[in-house]
Amino acid sequence: MKVKVITSLSFMLFVCAISLGQMSEYNYKIELKGVTNDWHRIVLPNSVFEELDTSLNDIRIFGITAENDTIEVPYLLKIKSEKIKNTTIRFRKINESFNASGHFFTFEIPSETPVNIIKLDFEQQNFDWRVQLDGSQDNKEWFTISKDYRILSINNNLSSYQFSRISFPDSKYRYYRVFIETKDKPILNSATIDFKETKEADFQNYEISKFQSSRNSATKKTEIEITLKERIAVSLIKLNVEDSFDYYRPITIQYLTDSVETEKGWKSNYQTLSTNTLSSIEESSFRFKSRLLQKLKIIIYDGDNQPLAINSVETKGYMHELIGRFTQPAEFYLVYGNDKPMKANYDIAKFANNIPEKSTELQLMQPQLIEKTATNSMGPLFKNKIWLWLMMGLIILILGYFSLKMIQK
Repeated sequence: MKVKVITSLSFMLFVCAISLGQMSEYNYKIELKGVTNDWHRIVLPNSVFEELDTSLNDIRIFGITAENDTIEVPYLLKIKSEKIKNTTIRFRKINESFNASGHFFTFEIPSETPVNIIKLDFEQQNFDWRVQLDGSQDNKEWFTISKDYRILSINNNLSSYQFSRISFPDSKYRYYRVFIETKDKPILNSATIDFKETKEADFQNYEISKFQSSRNSATKKTEIEITLKERIAVSLIKLNVEDSFDYYRPITIQYLTDSVETEKGWKSNYQTLSTNTLSSIEESSFRFKSRLLQKLKIIIYDGDNQPLAINSVETKGYMHELIGRFTQPAEFYLVYGNDKPMKANYDIAKFANNIPEKSTELQLMQPQLIEKTATNSMGPLFKNKIWLWLMMGLIILILGYFSLKMIQK
């Protein structure tokens, strides 16, 4: 009987050590308030990103029950990015004509379907044309949808750039006529008509603490260095260009990964986020996959052109939130910060469609440091978790052996 009691107590201590050890593996915790239902959402504050791993895998939700047991709450990470649905519309080209002013292309859509994009592909590799788009229901009376729209293509040994997409407000016409103001005959290889539905992202604006722009005459490049107030998840950069003349410049956006001290001083290592073209006929904002960073470098390849006047840059990021399932009463904590994060694998990720679209947002208290248990100072043997597990397993086997012996007697 005595051995049975010892075995039971040892096993309970073993389970408690495992469960309590889960939270102690992390560095910070934030108490969560307002748990009343099964499903709740947690909007991650900016301060959390400062301590997170770039993978975002070192996030957990733990609960401490009234019996002092530790439970883990399954969650789904949702990045509130834009949702785009693109539908290609069936059509046919019914007319191609010209007059002294330019050339016309007429398309017919057999069904009453809304459209907002027409993409044109021409055989010409270099052009700069002005376009007017009209719509009609009977191919007789025409209404102007877009006027003085610019399409452009540049292809040479130095660069390749094309913008031949006509974007316009949602329209429902049976006929669409594209007029191109040029004396040269545009040779249209193909065209597509689309309806693009966009649900805008939930963005947060981030404060910039340092902005520095410099011109390298030798390489003919402009370099802009940006330092954010804190390390944060960035997904959009917008350049505010003051110049009103036409321009198109290759551009590279990089972020600082680390710095290494060498004999000649500190060397900064950057990794490319996006490579694109900064053009006067397109928006000067660039989107990319959300990335944790604090310092950015924007390289604009000016060539023989004068540098652009860019006095400010906007940085934004998608809102990040957790959707958690709370099934037991407890004191709950958002826990984060781990040097060796393991990606959580929960069942709810496979049944995301069953998660309610609307859930109550939880209140977050102030972040706190997690106190580490005294087991960390027991010596090198127990710093490795494998040794700890082996030792605990051996103790259980020995106690189990003696228990069986007592039962046999």
